[in-house]
Amino acid sequence: MTESGSTSAGWESFFDVHAPQYDENVFVKNTAAEADFVIDVFGELGLGAGASILDVGCGTGRHSIALAKRGYRMTGIDLSNGMLSIAAAAAVAADVSVVWIQADATRFEVDTPLDAAICLCEGAFGLLGEGDDSLEHPAAILRNVRASVHPGAPVLFTVLNGYARIRNATPEDVESGRFDPRTMVEAVAFPPRDGHPPIPARERSFFPTELTLLFGAAGFEVLHIWGGTAGNWGRRPIDLDEIELMVVARAH
Repeated sequence: MTESGSTSAGWESFFDVHAPQYDENVFVKNTAAEADFVIDVFGELGLGAGASILDVGCGTGRHSIALAKRGYRMTGIDLSNGMLSIAAAAAVAADVSVVWIQADATRFEVDTPLDAAICLCEGAFGLLGEGDDSLEHPAAILRNVRASVHPGAPVLFTVLNGYARIRNATPEDVESGRFDPRTMVEAVAFPPRDGHPPIPARERSFFPTELTLLFGAAGFEVLHIWGGTAGNWGRRPIDLDEIELMVVARAH
C-alpha cells in the first residue's frame, strides 16, 4: 500500500471505525451477482477477460476480490487504512492478488493506465469532507479516474439518487442546515461507536443531467444511467425513490 493525504478526515475516521462491521451491512450481500453484472456490461463495451480494472473507494475489497477471482487484474484505492487492512487479509484468504493503494480519490495516481474502472456504493463519489466543494470534489475524482484509464475504457459508478433525496426532504431539513437543496449536500453525524466521539461528514446526491455534464467535462461519454440501488441492479429505468443511480460511461 502507498499513502496519500486526505481532505475527508470525517469519512476516513468513520470508515476506520466502521471497518470491522462493514461486511455485516445488508447492502454487501450481492457481491457475486454485482461482479457478474459489471463483467457483463463491460463485456458488451469490449472489455476482454483478464483486463485491468480500477476499483475506486474499494472498501473491504469485496468487488475487487470477486473480480480477481474471475481473472481480472484489480487495483483497489481507498481512503481508509482500516478498510484496506481487512481487504488485504480477505484477498489472502481468497488466494487472489490485488494491488491496494491508500489514497484520497481526488488525488491518487497509478503507475500505468488501466482498462476499466468502477466506483460502487458511493465509493468516494459524493462523500465530501468539511471543506470540499460539492462540484469540484466529484469533478476531481472523475478527472483522476480518466487520467488512470486508457481511451475507450468503460467505467461504472453508483451514486446517491438526487430525486429520492429531494422527495424525502422537509422544510425543517433545510432550515436546520441538515440539507442544502442548492448543492444537494446533506450533513450527517454518525453516532459514537466503541468509545469514539460522533463523526461529522457530508454526502452529496446527484441528478442524471448533472452527472452527464460532470462525466463529460472529465472526458467520458455517458452511455446509460440506470437504477443502481444495491440488490436491485439491472438495465432498468430509475425509480425516483431508490437510493442509488448507476452511470455507465466510456472514456474519450
